Amino acid sequence: MRNLFLFLFRFRGALVFGLLEIISLYLFVTNNSYQRAAFFNSANSYAGVVLERRTHITDYFHLADLNKQLAAENAALRQQLYPPDTARREADSVAIPPARTDTLRLVRYQRPASRPDTLLLGQQRLPARDPSYPLIPARVINNRLSNVDNFFTLNVGTANGVQRGLGVVAAGGVAGRVQAVTEHYATVASLLHSKTTIASKIKRDGTFGTIKWQGDDPTHALLDNVLRETKLVKGDTVVTSGYNAIFPEGIFIGTIDSFVKEPDKNFWTIRVRLGVNFSNLQYVYVVTSRPKAERDTVEARAGMLPEGGKRK
Repeated sequence: MRNLFLFLFRFRGALVFGLLEIISLYLFVTNNSYQRAAFFNSANSYAGVVLERRTHITDYFHLADLNKQLAAENAALRQQLYPPDTARREADSVAIPPARTDTLRLVRYQRPASRPDTLLLGQQRLPARDPSYPLIPARVINNRLSNVDNFFTLNVGTANGVQRGLGVVAAGGVAGRVQAVTEHYATVASLLHSKTTIASKIKRDGTFGTIKWQGDDPTHALLDNVLRETKLVKGDTVVTSGYNAIFPEGIFIGTIDSFVKEPDKNFWTIRVRLGVNFSNLQYVYVVTSRPKAERDTVEARAGMLPEGGKRK
């Protein structure tokens, strides 16, 4: 404290001069309209630059939270593109009590004017607008491309609702299927995996096939089981067929790049350029199919699934 007083006493002349200068500038600016406008315009300009730089720095340290919010919003918007399995269900006609003026007292039947919230099927209420394919946003924290069987790791697990066997999609299309899951992490068998098969179809004419990776080019896969009688066009879009209940119908997979008729085969050899760039895979969405367990059960009873009652 003594040193502070000595400093102020020593430089008292300069401090008084500076204080008087500030007071004079304040009076000069506040009492002259032109100088006041010029001062505030300049001050706002410099303040804007400082605030903009501060905002850039603050935003940089909040990028992780911002990306999570955007991923969640994208998942909600993308989910709206996938119609639920109940989308085509309609309520049956319902009984209408006879009108007071109806002398015959007849009971009439008519369909509801608007779609109800629930449907009655087998004495059980079913939701009419329940989304069948909610999406869980996830970040890819590890990815491999150099093997025959490639995997990538996600930062979500059972705590987020992820289960083994669920499908995974990216902004460019189908990415893979969950192979193993812990509480906070999941390992996904990439589409670039020798045992990953995707039930698919050609969007133009609905021809069904199966997407398989041949283990060589990470940008292409093979569309198998398409008969030679099928008319193909280069550039045709290939999407999911919805046959395996893992992916909704209509998710983009890729486009036909080339096709060849093999002399000893009854099927086309079709190369499809994949829509997902696996070398730059960052954010994906896990597809949770609510009716999958029920569908697997009924198809297993009918013998439509392989031994064990689970889909490959």
